[in-house]
Amino acid sequence: MSTRLLDRISGPSDVKSLAPSELPQLAQEIRDEIIAVTAKNGGHVGPNLGVVELTIALHRVFHTPDDQFVFDVAHQGYVHKLLTGRGGEFFRNLRKSNGASGFLYRRESDHDSFGAGHAGTALSAALGMATARDLRGSDEHVVAVCGDAAFTCGVTMEALNNIVSSTKRLVVILNDNEWSIAKNVGAIAKYLNRLSTSPTYNKLHNDVEKFFLGLPHGNEMNQLYTKWKRETKDFFMNSSLFEKFGLRYVGPVDGHNFDELIKNLEFARSCDSPVLVHVLTKKGKGLEAAVAHPEKFHGASPYNPATGENPKSAPSTPPNFQDVFGSALTQFARKNPKIVGITGAMPSGTGLTQLSKEVPAQFFDVGIAEEHAVLFAAGLATKGFRPVCAIYSTFLQRAYDMVIHDVCLQNLPVTFCMDRAGLSPNDGPTHHGLFDLSYLRCVPNAVVMQPKDEDELTDMLHTSLALPSPTFIRYPRGAGTGVKIKAQPTTLAIGQAEVLREGSDIMIWALGSMVTEAHIVADRIARVEGLSVGIVNARFVKPLDRTLLLNPAATSPLIVTMDDHVLAGGFGSAVLEAVHEADCPATVVRIGWPDKFVEHGSSVESLRAAYGLSTNDIVLKIKDRYRSRGTASVAAEV
Repeated sequence: MSTRLLDRISGPSDVKSLAPSELPQLAQEIRDEIIAVTAKNGGHVGPNLGVVELTIALHRVFHTPDDQFVFDVAHQGYVHKLLTGRGGEFFRNLRKSNGASGFLYRRESDHDSFGAGHAGTALSAALGMATARDLRGSDEHVVAVCGDAAFTCGVTMEALNNIVSSTKRLVVILNDNEWSIAKNVGAIAKYLNRLSTSPTYNKLHNDVEKFFLGLPHGNEMNQLYTKWKRETKDFFMNSSLFEKFGLRYVGPVDGHNFDELIKNLEFARSCDSPVLVHVLTKKGKGLEAAVAHPEKFHGASPYNPATGENPKSAPSTPPNFQDVFGSALTQFARKNPKIVGITGAMPSGTGLTQLSKEVPAQFFDVGIAEEHAVLFAAGLATKGFRPVCAIYSTFLQRAYDMVIHDVCLQNLPVTFCMDRAGLSPNDGPTHHGLFDLSYLRCVPNAVVMQPKDEDELTDMLHTSLALPSPTFIRYPRGAGTGVKIKAQPTTLAIGQAEVLREGSDIMIWALGSMVTEAHIVADRIARVEGLSVGIVNARFVKPLDRTLLLNPAATSPLIVTMDDHVLAGGFGSAVLEAVHEADCPATVVRIGWPDKFVEHGSSVESLRAAYGLSTNDIVLKIKDRYRSRGTASVAAEV
């Protein structure tokens, strides 16, 4: 029989049944489990190691799933999963097919009251839940767990402004570890640091509140103290931002001290007004490498727990697309002081770390504020600068109005470099970049393109920086193809595709990462069926190369489109529309993702196989469609 406390935890009731003296052991076992699993699978190491005691304390004080926890981003939810019946093999397959998601997911457990994957959503969602509770007359507690970085996010501030006008009871946990992914930036981050490090205020606050809460009727006496506390806080430092918004402020609280956490959470639970508990935690606690390198271990690849190093890669492993982008942008910025790089708290993930180190005056990290990032870029562009916004495909969704209203409507020369286009397999639906072509194709003035390899990415960035209009360059997560990058980039002709191989029976129009797959498919069909199969590197989704596509001399009986994107509104739709409008007799087969949210999985290959998009599936569908093309209508799809 296992001697681990963790193996006895099948739900929150088991957490409550433990003796207080057993909680440190449980915390250590949880840390050991998280380190062991993430070392093998990768994942959000630092955020989860930092909230172990906090999450245990939350489950000691509150009662999920009746009470509801809303975790901002939900990348710190591993501990919550382990305490709500999702341990064992399910957790050990974290971020793998048939294993636990790397984020909270309503379909995964009743204890996950709200799913997420992007920052800043928790406070608004929790406020909605609390308001719904008030309207229906129930009495459950709603707890929003927000990192300090969430308060650099505009939507969090919007929610903060509406709390007291919407509900009388809400618990907000400010998990203050001074980091989001990169070091927090901006006035809010500085304010929180000042609030949590004022020694005079903290000593006074802690001594008095401990005294009151230790008395038999301490909660009532502490309420009298709260009013006086506001006055003393104004004397020692600027009044609490949160109390200006009408929330009671409690803290700072040591986020690794069970006694302090539980006492203050019990007080928050008893409050008859919205309350914010300011908890100080150490990101990565329990893993020295994660504490020393919080940015690297925010979301880590598999690593050696003893050293923190990633397994040695083979010398021939190609560089990542984001690193190629970062290197190219740095080179261009050195030559042109008007070129600036902008990121929303993701310098490492987007590849802009090199720019920040080598040309810091031309680098801007605006925090988790994609809307501001795009508007900020638009303002720069009106004054002759060439801003480059490096934002993940799914994160740019958050700034869609700014893309349309502030950049494209004014036809401003902003370049958007969109990493994670296509699948981000371990992260799942919140991070799969499968919708950007659909949401960009319909916007006037936008030029949308995708490179087939690293060299073409450099060419596209070079080309975009000379255009007088908005440009969008999408590329996948992970390693490139290994192609050598030219010493001098080429300026591409806008809207011109590239014929890689001629074909008279079937012509495959492939976009970006699907060009490599197109070669495999074409070779197999040609070898087995004896058909002439051509390949076009589409390059541009908008404007589409209609001249090549509709040229009677080049048009094949069957046109196949391949893009790593949903079928609805994707590259294949653009081709289909062009063929239909021109009354072209060719049949179009679209290869792409169905109208579903694709779950997380072990790899791109496993997910493609699950959706009938493996190489064998694609070959069979193209062959069948070629044979039956005379008996069906203009278009088919996979």
